[in-house]
Amino acid sequence: MSPRSHTRLMSVVAGAALLTACSPDSDASPRGEATFAPPSSAASPAGPGKTKPDLTAPQTIATGLDVPWGMAFLPDGSALIAERDRADILRIPAGGGDPAKVYQVPGVDAGGEGGLLGLAVDPDYDQNRFLYAYYTAPDDNRIVRFTLSDRQPEVIFDGIDKAGIHNGGRIAFGPDKMLYAGTGDASNGGESQDPDDVNGKILRLTRDGKPAPGNPRAGSPVWSMGHRNVQGLAWDAKGTMYGIEFGQNTWDEVNVIKPGKNYGWPEVEGKANDSRFENPIVQWGTDEASPSGAAVAGDTLYVAALRGERLWTVPLNGGAPKAEFTGKYGRLRTVEVAPDGALWLSTSNQDGRGDPSDGDDRILRFPVA
Repeated sequence: MSPRSHTRLMSVVAGAALLTACSPDSDASPRGEATFAPPSSAASPAGPGKTKPDLTAPQTIATGLDVPWGMAFLPDGSALIAERDRADILRIPAGGGDPAKVYQVPGVDAGGEGGLLGLAVDPDYDQNRFLYAYYTAPDDNRIVRFTLSDRQPEVIFDGIDKAGIHNGGRIAFGPDKMLYAGTGDASNGGESQDPDDVNGKILRLTRDGKPAPGNPRAGSPVWSMGHRNVQGLAWDAKGTMYGIEFGQNTWDEVNVIKPGKNYGWPEVEGKANDSRFENPIVQWGTDEASPSGAAVAGDTLYVAALRGERLWTVPLNGGAPKAEFTGKYGRLRTVEVAPDGALWLSTSNQDGRGDPSDGDDRILRFPVA
């Protein structure tokens, strides 16, 4: 056990001795904690490049969550949270409050790293009320579209190989209003180098799950290839796309994603300076990161780290990445920018690999400075 984990575990034990509250493994319902001023309905979305969150002013928004994975915001500022193992979607009201279950995705086969994973909100949600989810089914990983009143979601893309690990799962709409999906290699690195296989790729799809117009190969959903397990997707104010993925034994990566490019897995890991493959712009040792979700606010890329138990800040205008909150909150899974510009961050200490403390898993909010 590392010194960091030992210190965190001792604090958990001490807290349990002093408190008579339920253990973090109990079935206690999620609850709201801090509240804040909801965004004005007349306010325009902050968007990337327009805000700077204050990392010195954390607010615990919700506690008692069960492996929160996907996170997305509705236009009114309320947040949707996907619980990986329960397949529940919870809604946290704009301004905070108790999370309420608003949907359960049917057919989710949770196990290992699989389950209910990424969430996305349609760019025209006010008109069509569509939401999207990436999840592990009994036979594959798939993407569905639905409204909160639908009993059965519509499968718009399936056939993504599943495994105990490396299921990918992050989905997001890009500035072009196309749906991007990060997939994993499902423990078979050879799939990442097969242009006709959808695993180990970033996919670019229309809203009904078809290969998007303008993809590198007409009729193919593949946008980029050679990925091991894409866990984060983000864009800056200029439209540059960033992809975050797990390495194996040596290097985790932040990549600038370009259409049709090959990012090397399993032939290379990290910076190889091989003309066949794209080099990452940032790499970390796997014990420092195991990076998951990512978001851009201002001129900074924020990357949530699981094994590294920290939030990485990556200056996009030059400068070295900096680690924040190392060991403070445990494993960090997802980071997103809310419509009001605040940064939201979820922990992942109940996923079987962390040391849960009282109140885990939780959602943290960092308001605009």
